[in-house]
Amino acid sequence: MSDPQSIRAAQLREELNYHIYRYNVLGSPVITDGEYDQLYHELRQLEEMHPELITPDSPTQRAGSDLTEDFPKVRHAAPILSLPNAFSVEDLQDWETRNLKLLPAGTQLDYTLEPKLDGLTIVITYENGVLKQAATRGNGDLGDDVTANVRTIRSIPLKIPTRPDGPLAPPLLVVRGEVLFLKKDFEAVNKRQAEQELPLYINARNTASGTLKQKDSRITASRPLSCFVYAVVASGGIKWDTQWETLEYLRDMGFPVAPDAGYFPTLSHIIQQLPTWESRRHRLDFEIDGVVIKINDLRVQDELGFVGKDPRGSTAYKFPAEEMTTKLTGVTVNIGRTGKVTPTAQLEPVFLGGVTVVNASLHNYDQIEKLDIRLGDTVIVKRSGEVIPYVIGPVIGARDGSETPIQPPSHCPFCNTAIVQPEGLVDYYCPNITCPERVYRSLEFFVSKGAMDIEGMGGQTVKMLIDKGLIHDEADIFTLQAEPLLELDGFGEKKVDNLLASIAAAKQRPLDQLIASLGIDGVGSVVAGTLADRFRSVEALQTASVEAIDEIEGIGEVLAQSVVEWFAAPHHQQLIEKFRAAGVNLQAAEKVKAGDSLAGKTFVLTGTLPTLSREQAAALIESHGGKVSGSVSKKTSYVLMGDSPGSKAEKAQALGVTIISEADLLAMVGKQ
Repeated sequence: MSDPQSIRAAQLREELNYHIYRYNVLGSPVITDGEYDQLYHELRQLEEMHPELITPDSPTQRAGSDLTEDFPKVRHAAPILSLPNAFSVEDLQDWETRNLKLLPAGTQLDYTLEPKLDGLTIVITYENGVLKQAATRGNGDLGDDVTANVRTIRSIPLKIPTRPDGPLAPPLLVVRGEVLFLKKDFEAVNKRQAEQELPLYINARNTASGTLKQKDSRITASRPLSCFVYAVVASGGIKWDTQWETLEYLRDMGFPVAPDAGYFPTLSHIIQQLPTWESRRHRLDFEIDGVVIKINDLRVQDELGFVGKDPRGSTAYKFPAEEMTTKLTGVTVNIGRTGKVTPTAQLEPVFLGGVTVVNASLHNYDQIEKLDIRLGDTVIVKRSGEVIPYVIGPVIGARDGSETPIQPPSHCPFCNTAIVQPEGLVDYYCPNITCPERVYRSLEFFVSKGAMDIEGMGGQTVKMLIDKGLIHDEADIFTLQAEPLLELDGFGEKKVDNLLASIAAAKQRPLDQLIASLGIDGVGSVVAGTLADRFRSVEALQTASVEAIDEIEGIGEVLAQSVVEWFAAPHHQQLIEKFRAAGVNLQAAEKVKAGDSLAGKTFVLTGTLPTLSREQAAALIESHGGKVSGSVSKKTSYVLMGDSPGSKAEKAQALGVTIISEADLLAMVGKQ
């Protein structure tokens, strides 16, 4: 048979079997799990539409295997199978429709939804409540005996129940779970690697697998693995009617069960939850790549049986791929407003997270060296939500010997000044304060919405004004006149009038907004507000000592030194004088007090709030007597958290600091 479907099926079988070999035998995959899933899904759909294409060597006719020669083998009490995948709402609806056709007319299905943990399957056997054996999934029938290593994982109980009032342990209980690294623990493992000048681990799942399969259990014990249990494989004398009852029983026994699992009466209710799960996946303590949807009625699951090696009663809904492989074709050197040199990867185009990615962050040259990323490498690129795409690391197994090391530049590509690396820092810098690219980036930031917010002056306009010699620094913006602007391409009278009006309005921006716009390294809106509140004028800030700034809560010595050095530079002193001559506001306004409901409370802001900007939130807090700090400590009263929070939220949780939402804040000041 040589029609297009059979040709494509043959290609997919060959490609998938190759990747299975690379992953399970060589331990050196050359594509991501998401890319493998897409290929597998395509083959499975082809075979469903054309059953005559199914062959004995098709990957759909076998369970994958993680067996190695290093461990004794264990036969599982029941087959440990993988799940079929769904990639769209339509896939889920088709899955339900197929199932209903196999069930009696009028059957109503309810469901459970659980996070799809990105880890390694483990099967644990308890006899009379005592952990006797633990094995990997293996090929679904046989697994590797890793009992000694599993005993070192502290979240896995060695005896059940874990509390005196728990259910009575049955004579036999075999449970299935997932071994993984929590995000913070994986970061800690890599931090230790870096401290020991060892290569960083790229993939948490692969690292967890390697950790669980150490011959020396002391190595496993030294790495903080975690486990979540989600199913009963076999039991002695106990039966459950539903998956939800099973999860409740596992919790009562003391097993760690993934948080946020839920029960839903219909598939429509599940579908409504998917966008929420996808948006919050990055705020979870562990990695997930989707959610698992199971028919709640275990009797119905059994009745539906299997198709090939896949159970019909469960499916995994996969989120859009966030990781893909592509070629690193070049490295662009970028110079920021502080002079920091940032390498950017040039990539063969790859569709990722809903967009075509051609550039990605390489972080810095120290990270490039640690990860051993080379020009010409096949690399793994990640894009999480709205985060800028970045290179995770190279696919070592895909190298052919033509790849070349990446070196930091010796001279700035924009002004030819020798690049420097300050002692104790990982970043490289162009030290030339008048470097044309540094000037451009500084001005671009200064006029942006998050800084002085000069409407009508975007990056292209700034570049044009610099090229025409109309501005050379930030202060020149405030002396622009209509006549030369009208001579520029695309600048009519109305546009020029609007721009000049916006510039005039910017002269009266609050002092903290001006300070935050100057581009002082480490000074954002919160620190700028603190400085403006303490010193009340640019003149007082210019003469402040490191000691005077350092003593302010939330500002350390390094940041204080950065502020003092910025104002001490002759170029910046001239800039301040030009601001003063142009009529730019350099004084703090008298604070209007709206109330004292937040008096004595210290707040830290993190993430993007639903309606308030950070500046507005800080002003609201201060107007009601509260203080805003840039860092979390035991003295912090509340952390105000929005979407995509940073490490401040994690630190707050670790210190037991109360986390509040924008709605909570508004309620505290009587705005709701």
